[in-house]
Amino acid sequence: MPIVSLSAEFVRNIVCPEGKAKENYYDTAITGFILEVRQTGGKTYALRYKDQHGRQCQHKIGDSKSISFDKAKNAAQILRSRVVLGEDPSAEKRTKRMVPTLEEFCRDRYMPFAKSYKRSWLSDESLLKNHILPRFGSYHMDKISQPDVIEFQNSLKTKGYSLGMANRPLVLLKYIFNVALKWKIPGIELNPAAEVKLFEANNARERYLTAEECQRLMEALEHNENTQLKYIVPLLLLTGARKRELLDACWEHFDIDRRTWRIPMSKTGKSRHVPLSSAVLSILAELPRWEGCPYLVPNPKTLKPYNQIHFSWNKARIAAGLPDVRMHDLRHSMASNMVNSGRSLYEVAKVLGHSQLKTTQRYAHLSQETLLAAVDAAANATGTNWGQAHTDNAKGETTR
Repeated sequence: MPIVSLSAEFVRNIVCPEGKAKENYYDTAITGFILEVRQTGGKTYALRYKDQHGRQCQHKIGDSKSISFDKAKNAAQILRSRVVLGEDPSAEKRTKRMVPTLEEFCRDRYMPFAKSYKRSWLSDESLLKNHILPRFGSYHMDKISQPDVIEFQNSLKTKGYSLGMANRPLVLLKYIFNVALKWKIPGIELNPAAEVKLFEANNARERYLTAEECQRLMEALEHNENTQLKYIVPLLLLTGARKRELLDACWEHFDIDRRTWRIPMSKTGKSRHVPLSSAVLSILAELPRWEGCPYLVPNPKTLKPYNQIHFSWNKARIAAGLPDVRMHDLRHSMASNMVNSGRSLYEVAKVLGHSQLKTTQRYAHLSQETLLAAVDAAANATGTNWGQAHTDNAKGETTR
C-alpha cells in the first residue's frame, strides 16, 4: 500500500511493479485518493472511504486517459467532503444503475400489476404503446423532467387530439410514477407529472338523438356490413348501457322472465341490474345465436366479444348524416328520454348505474318542459282559470 504524493508527473511515469497484477498508490494530501495501476498499463483514479456502517467503499473517478490529474484531484476533494458530511457516493452510483427505463418498469412491474386489478388495463396498454413509450420509453425514470412532460402534453394537442384525449396519457403517466414512488423504486424521488395541470376539457358535451335522427340511424344500420351493429346500437340506446358492458354481455346475465339484465362488474366496480323494456325484449328475441357461444352480440367470425367497433359505427353514423354523434351519446339519449318522459333523476341514476346522483345532475335541465307541463297540470286541477279571473277584474276596474 504505497503512500505517495500523487501528481500529474507521477501518474504519467509510474508502472505496475513486476510480478503484480495491479498496485494502488495512496495520496498523502487527500485521504483515500488513490491511483490504481494495472499490469496492462491502465491507470484509474478512485476514492476509498468507509460508509456510515464502517464498510470500506471505493468510488471510481475515472481513467487517467480520460480525465486529467487536476480534474481527478478536484473530484476527489469534492467526494471526500461529501463523505465527511455523511453521504455515500458509491451507494448513490449503485442506485443510479438500478433506475429502470420507463419501458422496463411498465413491462416488468406496472402492467403485470395493472392486469391483476384494473378492468381498463387494455386502455393503459394502448396509451403506453401509442403515446407514452414512443416518447419516454428509453428514458431512465429519474431523467424524465416536468418540462419534458409539459412538452409531451402540448405535442398531443398540437397533433390535433381533443383536450380530453391529450389529458389521458398525462393522467396515466402521473399514476405510474405514483406507483413507482409507493413501491420505492430506486432513484425515483419525485413525480415529474405531479404538478402538470390538465387541459380544461369540456367533456360534458350534450348531444341527444331526436326521433327523426333515430329513424335515419336505424335505416343506415340495416345496410351496414357489420350485421351485429343493427342490434348493438338500439340495445345501447334503449338500455343506457356502456359500450363495453354490452359487448362483454353473456346470455346467462339476462333473466327474460323478470325482464332484467345483471351486469356482473360495471364501471363503478359493483354489479348492477338494468330493467328491460318491451322493445329490448323484442330485439333480444331477434338476436342470432351460435351453439356453444355464451355472448350476446359476439363477432360472428370469432364468436368472441368485439375489441372495437368504431370503423363500422363511423360508417353508419356518416351514412345517417350524423358524423358528430358518438356511441356514448346513445347512453346520454337514453337519459334524456327518461327525464323528458317525467322520470326522476333518481330513477335515471339507477338505470344508468351512476354511483353518485351528482353524475346524473347534468341531465336535470332536460326536465324543464316536463316541469312546465306539471305546473300547468296543477293549475288546471284547481278547476279555475285564475289568469282569466284577474284579467276580468282588471277590465272591470278600468270601466268603473
